[in-house]
Amino acid sequence: MRVSNMLAGFVLGAVAVGVAGWLMMPSLMLKEHPSPFGVEETVEKISQNALAEGWVVSSVSPLNDSVKKHGGGDLPPVRLVNLCQPHHAFKILHPDDSKIVSVMMPCTISVYQKNDGKTYIGTMNAGLLGKMFGGVVAEVMGGPVATEQQKFIAFANQ
Repeated sequence: MRVSNMLAGFVLGAVAVGVAGWLMMPSLMLKEHPSPFGVEETVEKISQNALAEGWVVSSVSPLNDSVKKHGGGDLPPVRLVNLCQPHHAFKILHPDDSKIVSVMMPCTISVYQKNDGKTYIGTMNAGLLGKMFGGVVAEVMGGPVATEQQKFIAFANQ
């Protein structure tokens, strides 16, 4: 086999892997879970579970109300549950080289109603996100944050 054929095969393979990764990334990075409850009850269960794990519920923002208020129109309910675990946040934010991750803090879980009338929970894949950054971010996000996040929404995975 000629070197040019081998090189072309390698380049084509690399491009195919890159395209596959690009297409799969949204489904790997963002997870959606149907909730057996309505929006407000789902928000309450997530909040209670987070508090039980030592997290702080910084706020619950009604995103749909903000969209409407600012001229975007009516949407079914969309709530952003903003959560923080001070010890995890400190561990990530203490080193200067990981402070940039603050752009994704606090951790947010969304609870929304789709046009089918059902309630869903949206989460980021904290473990995968941590791996992308490495170091202390991977240690915290890929370990306790990912584990605890699953506990917050365990009721939806039954």
